[in-house]
Order: sequence, then C-alpha cells, then structure tokens
Amino acid sequence: MMTLPEDFINPTREMLGDTLWECFLQGLESPPPVSIRLHPVKAAGLRVSPLLLNSSVPWCRHAFYLHQRPNFTFDPLLHAGVYYVQDAASMFLDEVLRQYVHQPVVMLDLCAAPGGKSTLALTALPQGSLLVSNEPVRPRAQILLENMQKWGMANCMVTNNYPKDYLKVRLLFDVILCDVPCSGEGMFRKDKGAVSEWGLNRVEECRRLQRDIVETAWRCLKPGGKMIYSTCTLNTRENEENIQWMMEHLEAKVLPVAIEDSWHITGSLLHGFNAPVYRFLPGVSQGEGLFMGVLQKPGEAEVMDTSMEKMRKTAVAQLNILWDGLPPRPISKGHTLIPSHAMALYSGCDLSGYPQAELSPSQAISYLHRETLVLPSETPRGVVLVTFQGHPLGFVKNIGSRANNLYPDQWKIKTTYISGHETVLEPA
Repeated sequence: MMTLPEDFINPTREMLGDTLWECFLQGLESPPPVSIRLHPVKAAGLRVSPLLLNSSVPWCRHAFYLHQRPNFTFDPLLHAGVYYVQDAASMFLDEVLRQYVHQPVVMLDLCAAPGGKSTLALTALPQGSLLVSNEPVRPRAQILLENMQKWGMANCMVTNNYPKDYLKVRLLFDVILCDVPCSGEGMFRKDKGAVSEWGLNRVEECRRLQRDIVETAWRCLKPGGKMIYSTCTLNTRENEENIQWMMEHLEAKVLPVAIEDSWHITGSLLHGFNAPVYRFLPGVSQGEGLFMGVLQKPGEAEVMDTSMEKMRKTAVAQLNILWDGLPPRPISKGHTLIPSHAMALYSGCDLSGYPQAELSPSQAISYLHRETLVLPSETPRGVVLVTFQGHPLGFVKNIGSRANNLYPDQWKIKTTYISGHETVLEPA
C-alpha cells in the first residue's frame, strides 16, 4: 500500500470528504488506465487492435482506453507519429478547445513538454491556426521538439523561452495554455517519486511560481482572449485559490465547459467558491489527477490581425526557435542532398520523389536502434525512404552492400532488450 505524507492526508481528506477520499485511496492502489490518441491523418484506415481496445475516451476525438499497457517502445507506428500515448484526463483539452475555439487563432502552449497537449491542440484547432509550443527548460524542450516533429503537422513553432521573453517581444495570443509546474499530487499513482518529493513547502513554492507565470502570460493575451489554466495536482491552494486570485487581481472571467455526469469530473472543492472548474481524481474519473479552468480576459475579442508570416518573422528574430514548423527542406552534405528527418514524418510532405523500401518488424526495430540495414538488391542507390506498414519512419543512404542509417542519434531506442513488434493498431 502506498504510504502518503501525513501533511497530505489530513487536508486532502477534509477537502474531498470521506466518500471521495476512499475512492481516491482505492484509485491509488489500482493500475493507471492506459490511453492513446490517434493521428487524424496518419491513422486513417487503422483501428486499435480488438485485443487491446477497452473503450473510447468520451471527451476527446480519436482517443481510446486500452485493456493493458503494451511495450510501446517496440511499436514502430508510435515512432512514426501514428498515435500518441497520453493520459486521458489531459485529453480534456480537446473538449475545451472544441467548445471555445471556432475560428483560426494564434495559440501559445507556454509549458508544453513533453508535448501531449500541444499535439492535441494541433489536431483540435481550426485550420489556419498557428500554435507556438514552448518549453523553458532546455532538455525538456528537446523532448518536446522530438514529439512535435513525430506528430508532423504544420502551423506550429517549437520555442525554448521563459514567459518574460514573450512579454519582451510583445507577441499577443488569442489562446494561452498555462499547464503550469505543480506539486504533482495527481501523479502519485503513476510516479512514485512524486510522493517522496511532495511537501507543504513545495506546494507553496509552486503556488507562487504559478501566479508569476500566469501574471506574465496574462499580459501576452489579447483582450477577450482565453487562458486555459491547468495543473496535475489536487489541492485547492494551487487550483481554486489561484483561479480566485486571477478573478480578483486580473479581472478574469471564468468560463463554463459543458460536461457529462458520466465523466465523473468534480467541480470546485474550495468552500465558498463555486466558479466552474474541473478536477479529475484517480479512482473517481478515468485518468490521472488533473485540474483545469478556462478564463477570459476583459475586453472585446479581436479578429486576428497579425499574419502568420509576420508572427513567424517576429518570433524567429527575437525568440529561441528550435523548429519553425514549416515543411522541412533537404540540406546539402557534400554532393548529396540529405532530407531532414522531419520531412519523413511531416504528414503534408510529398515524398513521392524518394525511392521507398518497406521494412519488416525486425528491420524497423533495427532501424529505430540506428543500426545499419541491408535493403533488397533492386533498391536504388542514394537516399531511400524506409517505411513500416506503409508509414514513413525516416531515411537511409543506400550504398548497395549496406544502407547507412540516417535516423537521429538522439532519438534512437537505447534499450537492447527486444521483445518483438507490438501490434497496437491494425487495418480497420
């Protein structure tokens, strides 16, 4: 049985009440639900294997619960960006965006790593929108970059900046997602380290940091714009009290989200505070812990008057851009044009000019290990696109006796244990 800190038990039990508290404790001792979200273009014509499929995630399109957790690492389709492994509670963002964003917008995901909410937003936003996906911490920003490139959708930028940097360059956004750093109480079941790192001092430190982030981000929001505030923690200090603070100090209006009773999402748990907020509790709702609120800035909503090209130029000139999200172009290496790996994964890229070689399951895993391959003798020399079940994985340079692997070294599967190819998706 999980040992929880006494400083966590008493206030949390009081906040939840006996019934929810007992459900929460039972949830902590049960296996976390496993859920995935399919790429709407790449996964066309595929379905979740009936052996794994449990049910659909009701608040998110293209999303499903699985009966068990496969070894996702050894499914080449995951690396091809055909689907994304994401906690179902985090997918609630899809419902929020569908209810409140109906025309093209410029959106900022301020603390975006590892990329689950950003890849979801790219799918959910109206066509013609621009998403700036940002992560302040450099190593985490590299993980974000990898996942965004694997998802392979246009109209996004990946940046490595702090909130104050956006304020300096005076970029204004229609929508800002503040998925802020938090004390992580909602992740106790999934991450045992979150329990040992938790403490009342950490809760207070997070609360102060969250308010600093929100206050800065609020100034980057257009009049009438919307901020989506979320945490993966449970306490009211970092959740309802911060929403209340935004209402009082920023004149924020809290917007309701239509939900179904069957989703088992709780509302406010702060006594005397009844604004519409949404909390997922392990053992109550089907997912990990999550809190979310939608806030609107005072003023008339503006029609987007900044062209995407102008926005890109401003960002590239004044921010730390890791990827501008435009269709990638080949780069010259000696006398050979070497295509960017992102080209292979970009869902809108015309790859018909490259010869292709279909890989077997074992060859695909070898490719993802960044090992040398031997292709069929009839395969043309030079740069070749390798695929798995018709889905691009990346490029090799075929020299005849072998094919040199061009898969990004920092992305390669590092574990040497190979359990065989996992089948998560199959033809519909």
